[in-house]
Amino acid sequence: MSKLIKNAVNFFGVQQLLRLGADVKQNGGIIKSIKKLYRMDSIKAGRLVGQDKYGNKYYENPHFFFGRNRWVEYAEYKNLEYDATQVPAEWFGWLHYRTDAPPYADIAKLQTKKYKWMMDHSENATGTKDAYFPYSTVNAKFTAWDPKKK
Repeated sequence: MSKLIKNAVNFFGVQQLLRLGADVKQNGGIIKSIKKLYRMDSIKAGRLVGQDKYGNKYYENPHFFFGRNRWVEYAEYKNLEYDATQVPAEWFGWLHYRTDAPPYADIAKLQTKKYKWMMDHSENATGTKDAYFPYSTVNAKFTAWDPKKK
């Protein structure tokens, strides 16, 4: 009889429903989970590993398969305008399994040195008002067609 119950539990996915309930609880309830689902397209729960100075939070859950068990939740102030260039280099290495030590660990501090000539991290501004446009002193060879001019 117990094998029959175990098979029924596996067949109906009760374990997944219990995991979903635990994920919703860890995310702060139904409303916050729906907001996270809207922003990040998934509801994941895991151990908070750290946070960078830009407000991004980094999580790890060993129950997911390798390659999908580390993720970043971007800062709230970015809303839906987030992209991968907002992850600093030190956390990029941790996310992509170059190192198992988070950037704040002593081992990681020994591996990465900061020099005074190094610039602070900045995200890619392509497609925004802050994008780089080079200034040219050369006259254009071609001009755009204007239908109003004759």
